[in-house]
Amino acid sequence: MSAAAQTAPALTAVAALRQRVRDGKAALLDGFVAGRPNASAAAALLRALARHVDASLAALWRHAGMPADAALVAVGGYGRGELFPASDVDVLILLPGDSVDGNGHRAAVEQFVTTCWDIGLEIGSSVRTVADCVAEAQRDQTVQTALLESRLVCGERRLFRQFQRATDAAMDPQAFLRAKTLEMRQRHVKYEGTPYALEPNCKESPGGLRDLQVVIWVARAAGLGRTWRQLAAKGLVTPFEARQLHKQAGLLKLIRARLHVVAGRREDRLVFDLQTAVAESFGLQATKGQRSSEVLMHRYYWAAKAVSQLNQILLLNIEERIMGSEAAPMRPINARFLDRGGMLEVARDDLYQDNPHAILETFLVYQQTPGLQGLSARTLRALYNARNLMDAGFRRDGLNRELFMDILRQPKGQTHAFRQMNATSVLGRYLWVFRRIVGRMQHDLFHVYTVDQHILMVMRNVRRFFIPEHAHEYAFCSQLAAGFDPPWVLYVAALFHDVAKGRGGDHSELGAREVRRFCREHGIPRTDAQLIEFLVRHHLTMSRIAQKEDLSDAEVIGRFASLVGSERRLTALYLLTVADIRGTGPKVWNAWKGKLLEDLYRLTLRALGGAKPNLDAEIETRKQEARQKLALLSALPGTEEPLWKTLEVSYFARHDAGDIAWHARSLWRHIRTEVPIVRARPSTVGDGLQVLVYCPDRPDLFARICGYFDSAGFGIQDAKIHTTRAGYALDTFQVVSNRLDSDDAGGYRALISLVETQAAQALASTGALPEPGRGRVSRRVRSFPVVPRVTLAPDERAQRWLLTVTASDRTGLLYAIARVLAKNHINLQLAKVTTLGERVEDTFLVDGPALQQPKAQLRIETELLDAVGAGA
Repeated sequence: MSAAAQTAPALTAVAALRQRVRDGKAALLDGFVAGRPNASAAAALLRALARHVDASLAALWRHAGMPADAALVAVGGYGRGELFPASDVDVLILLPGDSVDGNGHRAAVEQFVTTCWDIGLEIGSSVRTVADCVAEAQRDQTVQTALLESRLVCGERRLFRQFQRATDAAMDPQAFLRAKTLEMRQRHVKYEGTPYALEPNCKESPGGLRDLQVVIWVARAAGLGRTWRQLAAKGLVTPFEARQLHKQAGLLKLIRARLHVVAGRREDRLVFDLQTAVAESFGLQATKGQRSSEVLMHRYYWAAKAVSQLNQILLLNIEERIMGSEAAPMRPINARFLDRGGMLEVARDDLYQDNPHAILETFLVYQQTPGLQGLSARTLRALYNARNLMDAGFRRDGLNRELFMDILRQPKGQTHAFRQMNATSVLGRYLWVFRRIVGRMQHDLFHVYTVDQHILMVMRNVRRFFIPEHAHEYAFCSQLAAGFDPPWVLYVAALFHDVAKGRGGDHSELGAREVRRFCREHGIPRTDAQLIEFLVRHHLTMSRIAQKEDLSDAEVIGRFASLVGSERRLTALYLLTVADIRGTGPKVWNAWKGKLLEDLYRLTLRALGGAKPNLDAEIETRKQEARQKLALLSALPGTEEPLWKTLEVSYFARHDAGDIAWHARSLWRHIRTEVPIVRARPSTVGDGLQVLVYCPDRPDLFARICGYFDSAGFGIQDAKIHTTRAGYALDTFQVVSNRLDSDDAGGYRALISLVETQAAQALASTGALPEPGRGRVSRRVRSFPVVPRVTLAPDERAQRWLLTVTASDRTGLLYAIARVLAKNHINLQLAKVTTLGERVEDTFLVDGPALQQPKAQLRIETELLDAVGAGA
């Protein structure tokens, strides 16, 4: 028979097997998708997929003519007998003898592996002898972990048992525990160190499936058990904990399986693009206050939080068992608590059942006792099992209220105490209003934490203002905090400022009502209670005014001063505002926002001190300071006069002495220029550049400037627009770029030269303004777009108009807005560009004849909405 004739039946058999693999998997997935989305269905699917692959591999093993003395071993997740829809199939081809190369099986092995891929099985394969497995496991903990979860698929059983005995004998439980613990810590850091990431990896993130697997691995390595039931039999978990572990593992497996099916690939991240589809696959529906994706993520976060708690309890328990530290000496702290090697230990397991007041006392003792690093496994377990004790009566108990206030009033330790209280569910059980926001997402495109995590981050930021070691971070805040008393007032305000998120309505107003009740129930003095309520109600006000209103307007400052009423309130609101903005995410706070807030604080403080606005005196002071700066720069006397003669009072009101001197020195020879003059310098506030533009004014000037900055990759943070008496535009911009490195002086000089040349050329153009591009938006914006909003309202004196634009951020957005303003001959006087993560809130002070006509105003608003929504 010819070789071709022999090959044909083999190819037919492979094709049939390929079809069987594909059809069998499709049938299992179709049944899963059509069935009820519960943990039992997910568990059944994972087992069925593993069995389906088992059968396919066994058939292929026989078809490939693999040697009778070899074995095919499932390892890793597949070795557990579970296979997710898009997971790899990890196998070990175990060969007899001492050398893979010396047993003559290489050709058969290569054919087997190749055919696996041919039929659609994406296997991860290794070929080893028993000796190879032992040696590799001792070198690499990852290999040792994979081999720990091994299962015979087909082949020689005696060889497999030899392999198991050898790898078990080579296991060092202590070394393995140490390696897995370090590996877990590194993994947690990689995945943001929190279960509450907005796009968590349901396998690898803290609180994910991997955290459960680590517990089983270290227990199995020490011979303590392979299942939750076996661990319970050894006293490492209670029956209640075993049920919780089974429940949370089931939910996480269900989410991961659905995620694979929806994505159609291996995707373990609950990315924004997929959250809604996964939620809908669960049958979840949007409610008035939450998207369906938010309902799903709320469930996920609660499961991840429980897994994190149980992972910590069990690993500490197993560590004590493996390391033999259960009998470690303990130092009594009081009748209820002990210091066990730096961990806070309850004196007995039933402490909280006998004395529920000891629950909150745990965290007070943790704060007050030097040297404590955390809570022991016994304490964590006791708290976990005492959750049902924290009922309405517990919350109303007078002694518990005193203990809670004692925790807030301690001189230190609030950050760690409240994080532990939240991690152990005590905070949400005691403050029921807080429980409602645990794990609640914030799809506002600038918060990167869930509400509870954001609140604790703000509390941490406030606490740091009072710690001398952190004074270098925000020196002005630390200076103010040093004179503020008592600090706990700010901690309470931080704890409640966002506690009413997600209810619908104004969360600031609702939060103020909640904190008023808290203050009344906890006996907080009236003056302090009124301040706390004020802070919660107005925690967004100072940021809004600083970033959206004209701080050179005495009436703006006067109204804000009337609102705060006192220096104490002003200082408290400033500190809370800085802490709040810093706590939204790493990219939201910047030095420019810091300057705006500090300027507002100082101007308001002066107004509160009784200093009536005296604009003439203020401007004269600034002029004198500017002359002094010019003299220090060796400028000739009178350098400033040619420019200053052309300027209105509003120019001097809006610029500080440093800017005024810089403008005069840059422009004194160019007062009547016909070509655009552009000058740039490193920003005096944070990173970025200050750019000065001076040229004959024209209606489309601001749009052309925006177009240049957009094309050059700069983002505008602030713009101050002036027109001189001679008809020249004198505009100053604060811009940032990712091309700027604050430590690279040479890079700054090159970029400044480039900006000065290119911007001048762009502004000299007289052609029509180009159409704005559609602009690219991020994945997050595509998943959770901001509904564009445009408001146009007259100012207090009905002389100018305040234009506010809110939209999803994208490249070219400001140019699109500016182009509409230029088309309608709208004059721009001031622009404040606020970027909050991936949402922009831009404010413009404008005037123009068209704004006095209702029809024209409506047309302009419509055009602006079309422009800002074009890229969505």
